[in-house]
Amino acid sequence: MAKFLIVEARFYAHLNDMLIAGARGALEAAGHEVEVLTVPGALEIPGAIALAAEADLYDGFVAIGVVIRGETYHFEIVAGESARAIMALTMDGIAIGNGILTVENEAQALVRADPAQKDKGGEAAKAALALLDIASRFG
Repeated sequence: MAKFLIVEARFYAHLNDMLIAGARGALEAAGHEVEVLTVPGALEIPGAIALAAEADLYDGFVAIGVVIRGETYHFEIVAGESARAIMALTMDGIAIGNGILTVENEAQALVRADPAQKDKGGEAAKAALALLDIASRFG
């Protein structure tokens, strides 16, 4: 049994609840332990994962959040920089599933977050599980 940390940027609580349900469901169905840590926004997710990884308490991570395009360039910065930082951490060997939704509107987010529809939280958890499996093959 592995221990996973879901790190969520709790800006859209109702959407995050669905993403977390999907991620938790996939991880628990695979027989793993799950904890959730909340951070202020998507840009803080990679930093929290890096700090938690240094503590060596978790085997893998799932990043959860929702970034909806607004009227300013802020969307591109948050979406791009959070994805870039998560990718940098995975290149360092940390098993992370990226479940940060980057969408045009709330309707798109609802379809992707809902475990009964696209289940992107569950997919992110399965990606983290796959990376952990790959790490065990080479570690």
